[in-house]
Amino acid sequence: MADNEKPRSIQEYVPGKQVTMAHLIARPLEDLCKQLGVDNKGAIGIMTITPGEGTIIAADAASKAGDIKLEFVDRFTGCLVFSGQIAAVESALTGAVGALEQILGFTPTKVTKS
Repeated sequence: MADNEKPRSIQEYVPGKQVTMAHLIARPLEDLCKQLGVDNKGAIGIMTITPGEGTIIAADAASKAGDIKLEFVDRFTGCLVFSGQIAAVESALTGAVGALEQILGFTPTKVTKS
């Protein structure tokens, strides 16, 4: 490589089938809900999934597993946000992670809570 040439690298995005995050925020502050544009019914569930299209399937599984309101579904970034009562959000997270793992062979993650 000549002295005036910059090193060049090529990055490739090769998604695996995985749930990278499944988190429950219990009793979120009103300011957080307002900033996110989310109804505060007791809890917020957040998931990230690759590939992003899996988010559509996760949203379906979550809504069937718990009485939740889907707040945001992005099939491009793999982000899923929903709200509801704490128990419903926890059931929805567990149901979505389980469905992706059992039906589609996704690598699951632990459902976390704060």
